[in-house]
Amino acid sequence: MMKKQYALLLTIICFSFWGFAQNGNIQGKVIDENGLSVPFSNVIIEALSKGNLSDEDGKFTIVGVPEGKHAIKVTYIGYSTAETSVTVYAGQTAEVTIVIRPSSVALEDVLITGYNSGQAKALNAQKNKANITNIVSTDQIGKFPDANIGDAVKRIPGITMQVDQGEARNIIVRGLAPQLNSVTLNGSRIPSAEGDNRNVQMDLIPADMIQLIEVTKALTPDMDADALGGAVNLVTRTSPEGFRLSATAGSGINEISGKRILNGAFLLGDRSKNDKFGWMLSASINDNDFGSHDVEAEWSDEFEYFNGTDVETVDVDPYTNVYEQRNYIVQRVRRSFSANFDYDFDNNNSIYLKTIYNWRDDRENRYVLEHGILDGEDIEVGDFTIENNVPTRFPVEVVRETKGGIDNNRNKNTRLEDQRMQNYSLGGDHLVGKLKVDWMASYAKASEERLNERYAVYETEYIINNDVSNMRYPLFTPVNPADADDMSAFEFADITEENQYTEEQDINTFLNFEWPLDLFGQGNSSIKFGGRGRFKTKYRDNNFFENDLEAMYPTLADVPTKNLTDPDYLVGSKYKAGYFADNEWLGSLDLSGGDPVPDEYLRENFDVKEDVYAAYIMADQKITDKLSMIVGLRVENTNLIATGNEIEDEDTFLGEVTRESSYTNVLPGVHFKFNATDATVLRFAWTNTLARPNYVDIVPTVDIVHGDDEIFIGNPALDPTTSMNFDIMAEHYFKSVGIVSGGAFYKDIKDFIYTSQFETEDDTFGAGTTGFDVYQPVNGDKASVFGLEFSFQRQLDFLPGFAKNFSVYANYTYVTSSTDGIRNEDGEEREDLDLPNTAPNLFNGSLGYSDKKFSARLSANFSDAYIDEIGGNAFEDRYYDQQFFLDFNAGFNITDNLSVYADVNNITNQSLRYFQGERDRTMQTEYYGRRFTFGVKYDLFNRK
Repeated sequence: MMKKQYALLLTIICFSFWGFAQNGNIQGKVIDENGLSVPFSNVIIEALSKGNLSDEDGKFTIVGVPEGKHAIKVTYIGYSTAETSVTVYAGQTAEVTIVIRPSSVALEDVLITGYNSGQAKALNAQKNKANITNIVSTDQIGKFPDANIGDAVKRIPGITMQVDQGEARNIIVRGLAPQLNSVTLNGSRIPSAEGDNRNVQMDLIPADMIQLIEVTKALTPDMDADALGGAVNLVTRTSPEGFRLSATAGSGINEISGKRILNGAFLLGDRSKNDKFGWMLSASINDNDFGSHDVEAEWSDEFEYFNGTDVETVDVDPYTNVYEQRNYIVQRVRRSFSANFDYDFDNNNSIYLKTIYNWRDDRENRYVLEHGILDGEDIEVGDFTIENNVPTRFPVEVVRETKGGIDNNRNKNTRLEDQRMQNYSLGGDHLVGKLKVDWMASYAKASEERLNERYAVYETEYIINNDVSNMRYPLFTPVNPADADDMSAFEFADITEENQYTEEQDINTFLNFEWPLDLFGQGNSSIKFGGRGRFKTKYRDNNFFENDLEAMYPTLADVPTKNLTDPDYLVGSKYKAGYFADNEWLGSLDLSGGDPVPDEYLRENFDVKEDVYAAYIMADQKITDKLSMIVGLRVENTNLIATGNEIEDEDTFLGEVTRESSYTNVLPGVHFKFNATDATVLRFAWTNTLARPNYVDIVPTVDIVHGDDEIFIGNPALDPTTSMNFDIMAEHYFKSVGIVSGGAFYKDIKDFIYTSQFETEDDTFGAGTTGFDVYQPVNGDKASVFGLEFSFQRQLDFLPGFAKNFSVYANYTYVTSSTDGIRNEDGEEREDLDLPNTAPNLFNGSLGYSDKKFSARLSANFSDAYIDEIGGNAFEDRYYDQQFFLDFNAGFNITDNLSVYADVNNITNQSLRYFQGERDRTMQTEYYGRRFTFGVKYDLFNRK
């Protein structure tokens, strides 16, 4: 078999040289007037009906060009058509650089400047791509007030983000959960620093380090298939066509903390005198002191009390049985460094090295005032009141908890979450006759380390009044107000210290071959084939220690405290936090002699090895002058080795358990693109994709918790979620840089994964385990997702006077879903349940103004509520509530190179909110306040 493969490759190479001897090739690059690469531009030799698209770096290749002088034309919406001539010699590759410049829009002489330039690049890329894709370019990113790449991505049609501490973190594409999508950097998978999922932390990467964001919603066979919702590719900046220096310095203030924001960035790049070697160095830093105000609750529809003989349970209307008030004080420092190099050996061979290192320190102190209803046997008649079938007075356990860390230069008496992501990619592009060859090998690593994370907990008991008259803002207050202020009544519970480390490493390799093959005689056609290997390891190593310091610090009155009551508490001034153990005191303690608590970490620790081997073949054919097609097949084989722990009675370690599994997915796909006119494009795609289970779900852990009558087990037999996808899209592009588009998509999903809850009927898990609640990730039967997408962008050039400088950007996505095979805690199948994380309505919009000196933009982002976590029944389901963000930014060009900017984020003071079962029942509402930033930018470019 191997000999046949070598023979086939040798034959291809021989024919390549034969064809090359008769003709030549053209290698080139398309740049704008500032020397920046122009991605996905349309490059054509009209006389030969030959052409190609430039790639994300503006490079293009046209093979098999007859000897002689040829005119090359580049067309780009919003730019004047650029033409140049190049002479091709037989057996050689000619090189050319083509510069395109903005054109004046007909009738109104509106220049394509500022945001419109970025918009033009994005729309051209979308128009010229063979599959359904959305593009955001670097200068378009810069026109929104987005500090991290997650906030920039949420502007794209069909995308919303889950928020962490006021910043966009986890990406949802077309309403599908973060673990169902993929994120790559320069085509190489970004590993995840999260321990319990595959989610990529989008807030880890600064927006100003990225040149291009490419969101693919219909995958082609040469792409990794594990992107059920969509694939996001982040492209870092590449070397310019001359000397470039760019720098940004800024500051600002957070409304919630009154503390400063600092940010800075620089970019430096050039090419050698002979143009063979190019380099680009860039760095970015953002230092933000902020925080959040948070109220959380759990709801119950049952009330238990001791009637003198036994515990009695009564049905009641929903009430809050657990209530928390939280204050977060956070400092987030985000740093990023990038060094990219490329070298052209000759016109046929080039290599590149792209590197990036992202490092985020997240320092946090958290102060929690928690109330939890006492167990039924501790509540006697007379201790509680039920009015109108709602418990309004009952005894609770009250906890005051301080979260911090050790006192050193890194932790600074805070919990320090040290997250890092690094990626190094070495690749090359080669021409062997007519055969295009490209390859890449990359190493990527993500880690999260949380050392010496400490908690000090003091607790007491008293009776509270439960106010749920406004269920959106539940409130517990002590019947006797003095109970909340008596620090001597809060007794020592525990002081703990935890260390956590999660690491994921990826090694990626791919090799692609592309050969011109014109089956329909229309030119610009090829066949492409190749393979990829992806080798991943992920492990988590946590520990936990408990310290008995009760004799030294018996009550909260015996330790230094601080008052966290804030009259400007964003959830409402009625919430009084009170006093907590001081974080500096907690950081100064010597906790070296703590006792390990295995039940706090054994279940969480695991080790997984995942190897993926893939091969594909696809034909990219131009069937007629207007119709083109991509048809192909991809095969992916996955091999897994997962190791977890077997635990009994919470702290008895029975040993490690290892399981191996493998599966193969065959994934065909077809794409059609029909250019109805020069400005109107119709698309259709049939694709097949998958989503692999979260690592923590496939770990063969068994944890029997006798004290709580609960069992937690992993499921190494989980199948990947697969989806057959259908997409149809129509796009019309305006001459004045704009688009109106609409389309529909449908996903037929099998084997989606959810956490099943059921009760054991016998002692299958050991003696005495009958009646235990079991929690295990399982495959559901099937699900379906149907959606509609609409987008409109337009320069309002038809308006008179200065009004022609306004532009509108708007997109809307509607998603509906259904599931089969989800069962409740009683084993009954649930009906009318949406697929988790499918937001039914998504909207982005902005109104912008831009002339040669001044630009301003008001931007809106809306995502609807959706089910986030399936409970044992409908009452226990958790929902992520709707969000509406409004941001404003403005800039002024002092000179061609120097500008100033100002941004206002979260004008609406939108909170992160979860609710239980029904929208009014708040489970969490967390406020961040507004953020104001301003600064100066300098950009110098000298093209050779």
